[in-house]
Amino acid sequence: MPTQKPFHFQTMNTKHTYCVSTNIKTLAPCTTTITCLALHHNLLYAASSYQIHVFDLSDYTHVDTFNDDPSSGSVKSIAFHNTKLFTAHQDSKIRVWKKTTELKRHRLLCALPTVKDRLHRFILPKNYVRVRRHEKRLWIQHYDAVSGLVVSGSGLVYSASWDRSFKVWDASNHRCLESVNAHNDAVNAVAVSDDGHKSTVNALALNSKGTVLFSGGCDRSIMIWEKETDGEISNCMNFVEELGGHAGAILCLTSVDDLFLIGSSDRTVRIWRHGKGSEHRCMGILEGHGQPVKSLVAVSDIVSSGVVLKVCSGSLDGEIKVWEVSALPPLRISSRSLCLLD
Repeated sequence: MPTQKPFHFQTMNTKHTYCVSTNIKTLAPCTTTITCLALHHNLLYAASSYQIHVFDLSDYTHVDTFNDDPSSGSVKSIAFHNTKLFTAHQDSKIRVWKKTTELKRHRLLCALPTVKDRLHRFILPKNYVRVRRHEKRLWIQHYDAVSGLVVSGSGLVYSASWDRSFKVWDASNHRCLESVNAHNDAVNAVAVSDDGHKSTVNALALNSKGTVLFSGGCDRSIMIWEKETDGEISNCMNFVEELGGHAGAILCLTSVDDLFLIGSSDRTVRIWRHGKGSEHRCMGILEGHGQPVKSLVAVSDIVSSGVVLKVCSGSLDGEIKVWEVSALPPLRISSRSLCLLD
């Protein structure tokens, strides 16, 4: 079993106006890369290579590290459904974990597709699809890295893959329900709601109502799309506006309340407030990472001083920064750095 790495913290408080340029002292760069971040019930999940580290954000303590299988490859995405945790891996599999509420520990339930699902389908030739010139696979199997995961409110899990497809799974019985050949190249991101870039699209995010879609790509632009609202149910998204400002490719997006946040290869995070039509305003810039920002999660919280946005950003140097941003001017920033050291 790999040796667990110690965790180190640093805190710093500063006050800023809307356009923020913070100067945060960072710890020595780590050899591990933060590949994705996820938040669930005040627990921060940070994937570093094939392992997943869990922090309790109420006191910033490290509570668990799980997945001791190096052959699974890097963790690309994390999603949640009740007490289950779904993780997407480089080895083309989706792993399902069970979280124990009391101990905050995680145990492996199965990998998707399950053995039962494969045995149920392997006999019939119609269940096989050609994936390469001389190779066939069951249609329920991804044959390349699973790059994105998202769970709908109805309990459906959507997985996107570099094999150019996305698949739909039942979160309760873990069966694959559908497979769609979506693109002519690798699929890097997926978003779902319950209700045009000139380059590769790296990140997608929906607002809480599922009516606004944000997309970011290697062309450094952020496209904003809004669902048609003519009194009838519509699945059409119309292009509204293109935003810029970053000096590098957009690598991650997240949305909370009326704010959306963008992480970039230029090592910064920009905070935007979403309005109607083209009313979008950059509220602040979070600076301090030494490497590209690869993953972002955020959650709003109500404290005595008002609404506070807690932002977690992970970069390729293995560092995680936790920011607390006040929602009202003057913009107040409080940051904490978390680092895995060998």
